Amino acid sequence: MTTRWLTGFFLLMLALLSGCTGSFLAPEQPVSDNSAVVSLVGAAHASIVDGKFDAAVASLERALRIEPRNPALWQELAKLRLQQGQYQQAEGLAARSNGWAESNKTLRAENWRIIGQARLKHGDYPGAQTAFDKAAELAN
Repeated sequence: MTTRWLTGFFLLMLALLSGCTGSFLAPEQPVSDNSAVVSLVGAAHASIVDGKFDAAVASLERALRIEPRNPALWQELAKLRLQQGQYQQAEGLAARSNGWAESNKTLRAENWRIIGQARLKHGDYPGAQTAFDKAAELAN
């Protein structure tokens, strides 16, 4: 076994254990107080369950037009892009979410986990490790 393979395996296990599930179905807190945004996020979740990812993206993008500074919406879109295999977009969207997240450590930690997952998929093991370390710092 090569060192690179072992490092990749270790980082993958770390990512799985760090709690980045990519789940869209059970948000811990409401994504918005705006009923239109909540409805659009609900529609996105339903589309994901039905396997209609383009429709889910469209719903989330509509919600972002209503609340462009909502970090939870950016994170939802980042999770979706990660699930779709669009890793560079997922990383950028999670970073954008972090830009709006301010003192919300839970949201920021999850964004760093998304970034770590995306970097793992790119084969950027040191970058993934850095992202997972940042997530762990915020979780403490």
